[in-house]
Amino acid sequence: MSSAPSKTSSEEIIGQKYDRCVADLIVKSGIGFGVGVVASVLIFRRRGWPIALSTGFGAGGAYADCDRSFNPARIPGTRIVPPSALKEQK
Repeated sequence: MSSAPSKTSSEEIIGQKYDRCVADLIVKSGIGFGVGVVASVLIFRRRGWPIALSTGFGAGGAYADCDRSFNPARIPGTRIVPPSALKEQK
């Protein structure tokens, strides 16, 4: 038994990110649904649109987090520098 950590395959990394995204979608949509139900009952006289709106906000937040997870270049403040610009600075 070796104590050296084994390398993680790229498929496993993608699978972990996908699982995190699905779990995040379920949690955030559920929270949005709950907030929508409470708002619908207490404030909007049992209308349906607050439930749909807040569930959509939760799903949209989960989508944005998942997009940042798969494409780190979309994080605000991140700048992609081409290799040619790095050579010019040296």
